[in-house]
Amino acid sequence: MFIRKPIVTSTGSCSAQIDRLKKEMESTDAIVIGAGAGLSVSAGFAYDGERFEKNFAEFRQRYGFTDMYSGGFYPYASPEEYWAWWSRHILLNRYDIAAGVPYLTLLQLVKDRDYFVLTTNVDHQFQLAGFDKKRLFYTQGDYGLWQCSKACHDKTYDNEDTVRKMVAEQKDFKIPAELIPRCPVCGAPMTMNLRCDHLFVQDEGWYAAAKRYEEFLRHHKNGHVLFLELGVGANTPGIIKYPFWRMTAENPKAVYACVNYGEALCPAEIGGQAICIDGDISVVLDELAVGAL
Repeated sequence: MFIRKPIVTSTGSCSAQIDRLKKEMESTDAIVIGAGAGLSVSAGFAYDGERFEKNFAEFRQRYGFTDMYSGGFYPYASPEEYWAWWSRHILLNRYDIAAGVPYLTLLQLVKDRDYFVLTTNVDHQFQLAGFDKKRLFYTQGDYGLWQCSKACHDKTYDNEDTVRKMVAEQKDFKIPAELIPRCPVCGAPMTMNLRCDHLFVQDEGWYAAAKRYEEFLRHHKNGHVLFLELGVGANTPGIIKYPFWRMTAENPKAVYACVNYGEALCPAEIGGQAICIDGDISVVLDELAVGAL
């Protein structure tokens, strides 16, 4: 449907594009927010650099990886080591963390509008910021949930209490063996409820959120809809970016807006309906909020 090579459409001044986006947010019938990792990075929750070094320097020295993302895929020698890493990672990025400023700003901008959030982020930031849970669809999982590694049943389990024990009691990069989580149904090891292969568990809550999202889109299918994409990269474009492009192309009343540092682009086919802003999401949201809070 689209040309293979998208074009950058942020040809006007950034200020003019922000003004245009502000007017769309104020006049649109509905706002569909598509949020990727760039939104959390803009909030200061980077997985590499100073933040990684501050919290995981000893893991880098022992295992050699230099960012949190790589740490999640490292072939640890034992379950005790695997959970020593993951418990530290979960605690930092899911539990011992406050809502990021851009999430709070975004909520103030849309709280009185008819909105829905589709996100590939798994850090719970939208709920921490106070977004309505029934207006959120976390497609890729949640750091706060475990599942059976064999996906023997479609249920997920909250992990906070055990994660805190793992962090408190780990020594020499290992947790006590008795804290290794096991599936209560088949006895297999538990694993993170993160979409990385065909064994990802989509539980009852996942399907309920998916249904609410589909109903929201169906209700506003032919209306004046703003598809607001924030910090979505090229890793999983089929979840947010490509569907947003397609739905914009199918609806002449729709507007596609992309805010992303270095990756604000869209196909030429929807260029006339697009607002692409190459900039820091936090800065752009702050400017949108001037006079609107």
